[in-house]
Amino acid sequence: MSEAILRQLVDLSRYLGEPNRAYAILGEGNTSARIDDDTFYVKASGAVLGHIDGGGFVAVSRSKVLALLDDPAADDAAVTRVLTDARVDPNETRRPSVETLFHALLLRYPEIKFVGHTHPLYTNMILCSKKAEEAAMGRICPDHVVVMAAKSVFIPYVDPGLVLAREIRARVDAFIDEEGVLPRAIMMQGHGLIAVGDSPRAVMNITDMAEKAARIVVGTYALGGPAFMSEKDIARIYTRPDEKYRERTLAKQGG
Repeated sequence: MSEAILRQLVDLSRYLGEPNRAYAILGEGNTSARIDDDTFYVKASGAVLGHIDGGGFVAVSRSKVLALLDDPAADDAAVTRVLTDARVDPNETRRPSVETLFHALLLRYPEIKFVGHTHPLYTNMILCSKKAEEAAMGRICPDHVVVMAAKSVFIPYVDPGLVLAREIRARVDAFIDEEGVLPRAIMMQGHGLIAVGDSPRAVMNITDMAEKAARIVVGTYALGGPAFMSEKDIARIYTRPDEKYRERTLAKQGG
């Protein structure tokens, strides 16, 4: 079973790291996949998504990683130690990505089986701008809503690693309390995109749509700015039965 999951994760990672997509270059970005109730695969630090293979991932214990988030004394040395100790294979020499922390956090939800974090070019044009939150959180067309849902989570810039994971936890918890559902996308100011889903295809679709929408939004600022959909129109698309059917079909087939 874990071998099949690893193959899916490799395919997802290569898709997100394909150079022509400009979602991640060099050692940018990271991906993960749930193995069972406590373990998951995550990209090894420094591995390149575009040509990664099974050897580019490390199996780690989610419970060991998550314990770090509640340790008020945790520092950089503690992060290094815990990520080392969390490796399932005691003979493993590769180090999990420092962003393993937020992967562990998101994979605690049974509905989330795959996570893809990238730095897409146009998405980051928005996230590195003075209008980051406004531009990243709006919805511009029905397909944007169908694939990415009515809202995303926005994270103001914080230090990557432990601080970021704690901020993601707080804001995802608040999102769930307010919306009653899990987010599909997390937009991190000055950093990049996290897409989550129950399949590699769902993560691919969310990343693709986020980047297409970002390209459109960036272009609209040359013509007076984006005309975002109203909350009423977003709610209508988000709850329409035919759009819900299309949403499920897209998540399975990508077409």
